[in-house]
Amino acid sequence: MAAPDPVTPGAPFEPSQPPVIEGFSPSICSTPESFKEKFLQKTRENPMIAAQGFTVAGILLGLAASAMKSPS
Repeated sequence: MAAPDPVTPGAPFEPSQPPVIEGFSPSICSTPESFKEKFLQKTRENPMIAAQGFTVAGILLGLAASAMKSPS
């Protein structure tokens, strides 16, 4: 039984160029999004992000309040 031929790429890999992916055409954003814009967009797409944030904030506030309470 003969060994399979080694696979050779069609073009050499060029690290300074983006990879060519068949069926994908990248779009370059003309204006980069700020953190606030990106956060609001992600929150609108998935409201559970905000719900989890409120839960974590509530836990932290509860821990802070119990730590500041003087022992009797």
